[in-house]
Amino acid sequence: MAQNRPNGNSAARNPEQTRERILSAALREFSAHGFAGARVDVIARRAAINKRMIYHYFGYKEGLFREVLRAKIAQRQAWAETMSGDPADSLAFWFDNACRDPEWVRLLEWEALQNGDHGLIDEQNRRAATARGLKRIRRRQARGQISAKFDPRHVMLAMRSLTMFPAAFPQLTRLIMGRSVSDPKFQEERAAFLREFAAAFQQAPEQA
Repeated sequence: MAQNRPNGNSAARNPEQTRERILSAALREFSAHGFAGARVDVIARRAAINKRMIYHYFGYKEGLFREVLRAKIAQRQAWAETMSGDPADSLAFWFDNACRDPEWVRLLEWEALQNGDHGLIDEQNRRAATARGLKRIRRRQARGQISAKFDPRHVMLAMRSLTMFPAAFPQLTRLIMGRSVSDPKFQEERAAFLREFAAAFQQAPEQA
């Protein structure tokens, strides 16, 4: 029907809305097929716009993938800056986030499969984002929220592993736990475990 066709005039009148629709559609496509397998025409159809609008806003496919990454990373950076820094809170929060945003987890998995240990799209910007995350960990170590005896890089890797693994490997989660990662009971139990396990990252109390 005519009202369902991409409308270039409507896109031109609402550029921010159009960009958001494109980014949302692109995240779904990239998370389903990875960068190599994603198709720009499918993204355009999902966003209900003409394919040339994608090239207008983002250039070619790599530019679109870069903007999807930047939007998701900026979102997470903003959340991280508002957190208390208590590992008991942050581990539970990031685990819940991974369960609610499986598309982001799958996108990272596709990238690992397709790129391996080679250069990544927008790697310089992503290294800078990682550096900001490490700086936050060092600040929390200085405040005594996280033990200063740990290398911040290992702390970050351990925290990401603990919170993302169940969503990244749902089949192993089900085999080990006997429950699906989407099961509310499992999510409740995992969050409780992470709050208790967080003590492993914290400063040990000084002996009297």
